[in-house]
This record gives sequence, C-alpha cells and structure tokens, in this order.
Amino acid sequence: MPLSASRAENFRDLVQDSVERLERRWPQLADVDFVVLDVPGTQEETVPLGRAVSAEKGRPAQIVVYRRPVEIRTKNRDERALLVHEVVVEQVAELLGLAPESVDPRYGQE
Repeated sequence: MPLSASRAENFRDLVQDSVERLERRWPQLADVDFVVLDVPGTQEETVPLGRAVSAEKGRPAQIVVYRRPVEIRTKNRDERALLVHEVVVEQVAELLGLAPESVDPRYGQE
C-alpha cells in the first residue's frame, strides 16, 4: 500500500473519530456528509482547513476537511487529531449557527 494512501486513510479515521464524538451530543449531524479532500480547489489568500456547505434541495449539508493544510500545520498524530477536531467543531458550529464552545465545551482547551 502506498504511503500516501495510508496517511489519507489515517486522516479520514481522525475525522470520523471527531464526528462520532460530536454525534453523541448532536444527533442531527447524522444527516451531514463529512468529506476529506487533499486541498481546497480555490486559490485563496489564506488556505482554509475546512468549510461548511449548507444543505440544498436534493443535497445534504456537507463539512469538508482539507487534509494537506492540516498535515502541514501539525508535527505528529496527536497534534493532527487535535487540529482535526477543532476544524470539525468550527465547521459544525458554522453550519448550526452556534459558537464552537456550544458544539463542544472542551473546544480550545485540549
């Protein structure tokens, strides 16, 4: 198995772990698609780590986490897991119209 495939799989696992932690408190997240993309498709001044897309007719809401920008900002798996969770919490908060601390009371404290 190529190294990049296993890194991508490990990253998806981190996102899934974060989603599962939040779904216990926010069951409506079961209707949201969580997606991992390597990089954002746009050339923005600051590279986003994730984004939230509201539901539209025929398409569920979606939260995207960008793997490469997160990996570049972290040194190891523990840091990566923390940053992934922060990104997921921030995007869920945006989608739900809440403060990140309301989505996960431990936000920013880990």
